[in-house]
Amino acid sequence: MKILHTADWHIGQLFHEYDRSYEHQKFLDWLVQLLQTEQIDVLLISGDVFDISNPSATSIKMFYTFLNQATKANPDLQIIITAGNHDSASRLEAPKPLLESSNVHIIGLVEKDEEGQIDYQKLLVPIQNHAGEIKIQCLAVPFLRMGDYPSIKDCANPYTEGVTKLYQEAFEYANSKKQDGQSIIAMGHLHTHHAEISDLDKSERLIMGGVECIPATAFHPDIKYVALGHIHKAQRIGGKEHVRYSGSPLPMSFSELNYKHQVIVFELADDISNLKSIEIPLFVRLQRIPLSSQPLHQVIALLEALPKMDETLETVPYLEVRVLLDGPEPALRHKIESALMGKNVRLTKIDVKYPESTKAQTEFITPEKLNELQPIDVFGKVYQARFNSDVPPTILQLFQEVAQEVNQTAE
Repeated sequence: MKILHTADWHIGQLFHEYDRSYEHQKFLDWLVQLLQTEQIDVLLISGDVFDISNPSATSIKMFYTFLNQATKANPDLQIIITAGNHDSASRLEAPKPLLESSNVHIIGLVEKDEEGQIDYQKLLVPIQNHAGEIKIQCLAVPFLRMGDYPSIKDCANPYTEGVTKLYQEAFEYANSKKQDGQSIIAMGHLHTHHAEISDLDKSERLIMGGVECIPATAFHPDIKYVALGHIHKAQRIGGKEHVRYSGSPLPMSFSELNYKHQVIVFELADDISNLKSIEIPLFVRLQRIPLSSQPLHQVIALLEALPKMDETLETVPYLEVRVLLDGPEPALRHKIESALMGKNVRLTKIDVKYPESTKAQTEFITPEKLNELQPIDVFGKVYQARFNSDVPPTILQLFQEVAQEVNQTAE
């Protein structure tokens, strides 16, 4: 059977406040065609279908239109979807009874019985071949929140050990149901040890509270393939070809400027064969000017030399501007926007750098010493720490005037 693995679509995401509906629709249209040309039997979507837990009506319509088109184009296609940390598990599962009649299976929640034990049957999705025979048992595990995984007392890392135990018990259950000629695969939406992360992944980790990572050994060696989501860069984990992140289909930050996004396709009989990555077209380009930070007057000249608008707005490249400043520049955005007026780019980000400090590291100031400092001294230290230079006389004079007015008002 031929399987396609993808994840982290983030439908509804804004890229620096720009709507990405055009890009997501182009990706989904491309995917419908790929499912046909590659003759895919099973589509695995490993979490973060939507970017927020309460997606817009437009985002929901886009997703379910894709499911309708994909299953109409290939009536035998089986789709398994798990919820990610950005998804609302219950909202994603809401149409589950209706979709299962079309071989679309959605797993958002980890259900438990009356005794509080995980119902692993609800996490197990059988996959059939064209003759109607079950050939694969899929452990469709969604993003695991506190209370979803087994509680282990007196352990050093309750999250890591709890999630590892869940996958161990899930495999044991699936293995007990597996018959001759059947294989087991698994899905997950989590952060594994040694995964290479992007800038956005780093912020995700902070939002999640820095939760611990899961080792590749959490997945039993007899699991033929582990389809992971959550990390936005495609990669294999632990040196294992069969434990993989597919990555996100669209670039999520400018750190992915030269990164090729992809889906993973493989065949599974007794073992995996013909595993390959298929590059996803870039529907809207990312552009960085200049490639490394330069003084503002040089940057303005480069921006003014850009070509005039010659595309529809939805296809115009996203632009990051990199500037090297030696001090505050209150009119920075206005100057850049003026230079870009009518140009064939969309300004998304201004990355400002200052000269590296040649002075010794800033001293640690105790609360007692801070009380001894005058406001002008504190201002000077903050300015030096941020801009790596002394306060210019004109700004120093303005600060003294403001400080004097504040003191007079206080008196």
